[in-house]
Amino acid sequence: MNSIMNSRTTRSAPSISRTEPLIADRRGADSSQGAKQPISRGAKPLMARVPGSSTLSRAIGRAGAAAGAIDAKTPPSRDRAIDGLRAMALLAVPTGHWLLGGFTLGADGALRNASPLSAFGSLAPISWVLQMLGVFFLVGGYASALSYRRTQQRGGSAAGWLRQRLARLGRPVLGVTAVWAVLIPVLTAAGIPETTLRTGSTLVVQPLWFVGVYAVITALTPLCIRAAERLGAWAAAPLIGSVAVVDLLRYGPYAEAMPSSLSLLNLLPGWMFAYQLGVCWSQARLGRRGAWVLLGGGVALFVALLAVFHYPASMVGVPGAERTNSHPPSLLVLALAAAQCGAAMLLRDRIGRALRRPGLWAPVVVINLSAMTILCWHQTAMLAAAVPASLFGTVTGLVGAPESVGWIGARLAWIPVFALLLVVVGRWTRGFESPWAGTGRTRRAVAGLLAAGFAAFALGLA
Repeated sequence: MNSIMNSRTTRSAPSISRTEPLIADRRGADSSQGAKQPISRGAKPLMARVPGSSTLSRAIGRAGAAAGAIDAKTPPSRDRAIDGLRAMALLAVPTGHWLLGGFTLGADGALRNASPLSAFGSLAPISWVLQMLGVFFLVGGYASALSYRRTQQRGGSAAGWLRQRLARLGRPVLGVTAVWAVLIPVLTAAGIPETTLRTGSTLVVQPLWFVGVYAVITALTPLCIRAAERLGAWAAAPLIGSVAVVDLLRYGPYAEAMPSSLSLLNLLPGWMFAYQLGVCWSQARLGRRGAWVLLGGGVALFVALLAVFHYPASMVGVPGAERTNSHPPSLLVLALAAAQCGAAMLLRDRIGRALRRPGLWAPVVVINLSAMTILCWHQTAMLAAAVPASLFGTVTGLVGAPESVGWIGARLAWIPVFALLLVVVGRWTRGFESPWAGTGRTRRAVAGLLAAGFAAFALGLA
């Protein structure tokens, strides 16, 4: 088994360099696509005879040129598969929240959180697909380990590397919480019920727990690297073992004697498990045989926990449920993460080949460059539709109890609206991801105070 888990890949892991700017001049974009010209002899193309098609064809042409420019400016050493996996895992977060989150409208006109999973338990398998934080931590560990190694090779310090990583995570979080701190009194003055504002604040804070956990695990990257060098893929075994022990204590024969706070012991090892696998992967200490072990073992453990030990089927919290697999993660979450990580490793080469196509690669680049904006603001996009709609009463799929099949169909129709609103919001808020070069200490201190005030409001402390 040791040889299986420690099998090395035959090729060295490609380095990951930062994607260059997306905008290029037209000549560079055209030359990157070759000298192909459309055939103009004979009858005009069908598209040219459709009213308004010239505008559409120009838009398609500009999109193709932009995709070609992005592809041409991507360094050959860029590991496109890792970026593709990160983008896929990232998009699963808003998709899951938009699909499995809803609102009820009270007699007082206030919004309260609800979930279709309360009425439709059969939808739980959807959460198995959309819970992809295991993959996100996997590629996070992979990329962080390579980045840390490059910093060492350039003579940089571990402290400087960590400061840079944490700043990238912290700026967008500080931005969204500070903006919402300003919005709360404005919306209150506009007549929005306090209950609605607290509901919205909870949703905004909900995905931000991930940033704090990820920051702590990132700080432990040097230790993860040393563990991978010494133990190989077995470095992840104590983490899953720790979660298994805690689950046994809180769900086993002595569960009633255990404090509820015991579950917090799963928080760090639960999410660090996939991160450690990613570090091992980047160090070539986890190959295809190890990936097959993760995939098969993860699936077997997942089935056993559901069928024999009766873990809740949903990977996300369900209002009113006695047990939850998330926050902090249970052993079922790690079983799913193991299976997903194994599959991601096995599919890496195929994903990389597919992303050689400029039309597929360009969206991946844009998503990754806006990763924190998507994470921080996708709940705001949904609230931007739901809060105004609540002023007019029930709106199927948006405001109203998610208890019917009609609600599910309507919610699917609302998701493109949420996505469009996220794009609009993101055009204004993406600046929070960039370095705040023109922001002095006073403004940063004010932003910090606003963020702290909003956090207190969202957590019910104010």
